[in-house]
Amino acid sequence: MAGDRAQPAPADATPAAGRGPSALGAEGPPPWGTLPVPRPQPGEQAQAMTKIQPGSIVVGADGSPEADRAVQWAAEQAAFERRPLVVLSACVEAPALVAASMGAAYACSTDDLFVAAQSTASAAAELAIHHRSGLPVETLAVMTDPRIALIEAAESAHLVVLGSRGHGPITSKLLGSVGATVMKRAACPVVVCRPGTELRVKRGVIVGADATAESLPIIDFAFRQASLRSQPLTILHTYLDETYEHASRIAVAESIAGFREHYPEVAVAAHTTQGFAAAALSAIADRHDLVVIGRHPIDSVARHIVGAISTAVLERAHTTIAIVPEAATALAR
Repeated sequence: MAGDRAQPAPADATPAAGRGPSALGAEGPPPWGTLPVPRPQPGEQAQAMTKIQPGSIVVGADGSPEADRAVQWAAEQAAFERRPLVVLSACVEAPALVAASMGAAYACSTDDLFVAAQSTASAAAELAIHHRSGLPVETLAVMTDPRIALIEAAESAHLVVLGSRGHGPITSKLLGSVGATVMKRAACPVVVCRPGTELRVKRGVIVGADATAESLPIIDFAFRQASLRSQPLTILHTYLDETYEHASRIAVAESIAGFREHYPEVAVAAHTTQGFAAAALSAIADRHDLVVIGRHPIDSVARHIVGAISTAVLERAHTTIAIVPEAATALAR
C-alpha cells in the first residue's frame, strides 16, 4: 500500500535577507480564463528537474498570505513524512501588452524578477524552518512559467502544495489558472490550501471514493494521511439511484477492507448517501482538516466529470484539499 518513508538528504536552506517583492507568476496569468500551458524554452524544464531531489515535497511560493499558508502546511507535511522540502518560486516576464497596461511601476527587468523570485523563495524557506525547526529545506527560483515549473517538479516530487490563489499585479479568480492547470496535469498528488474557517475542532480526514479498483490509490492516500496525523478517517460514497444503496455499502466495505488491516490505528467511518459527489463533499468539507479527491488520468474521458467535482469542491471549501491521481505509481515514490 503506502511506500516506505524516504529519509531526507542533508540540504542547506538558502538564508533569506527578508521578504522582498514577490515575483510575477505564482498565480500570474490574467483573470479572463485559464490559459494553455506555454511551450517551455530550451533548458527551462531541465533547470527545474535537475535541482529537485526525488521524493521531495514541493511548495509554490509567491509571498502572498495564501502561499505562506501553503508553506506552513507543507513544512508540517514534510516533518510528518520525514521528507525534504523544496520551496519553488517561478517568475516570467509579462507580455508586452500586459506590461504596457501595468505602467512603469511594474516594468521590471528579467534580472529584477529573478532576484525577486530568489528573495521570495528564501523568505518562504525561512518561514518553513521557523514553523518546523530542523526541517531540511531547499530553495529553487526559476525563470519560467510557474505552471511549467510546478508540473515538471511534480514528475519527481512526492507531493506538490499550493495556496488557493496567488499574488502579483494581476490576481486570478478563485483557484487561479496555475492551480487549476497543475492539479489537472501533475503526476503526483497536489494539495491546495484554502483559507480556513473559525471552526477549531474538526473531524480529521475525509475522502470521496467511488469504490472502484481505480480509486484504491486515493483511499490509500487518505488512510496514510489520517495515520500520520493520528486523525479519524471518513469514507464518503454517493449514488444517484436509491436502488443502489445496498450495493454501494457493500462495495465501499470491500474497497477499504485491506486498508483497515494495513492501518489498524486509524478509526474509520464509512458513509453512503444519495446525491451528487460534489454537493455532498462540499456540504461537509469545512468540518474536516483534509479533503481527499481522486483525479482520473489527463487522457481519460472521465477526467471531465472528476475535474468538475474537484473544481466545485475547491471553490466552495474552506479547508485543505488533496487531489490524488488514480495511477498507483503516483504514490510509489
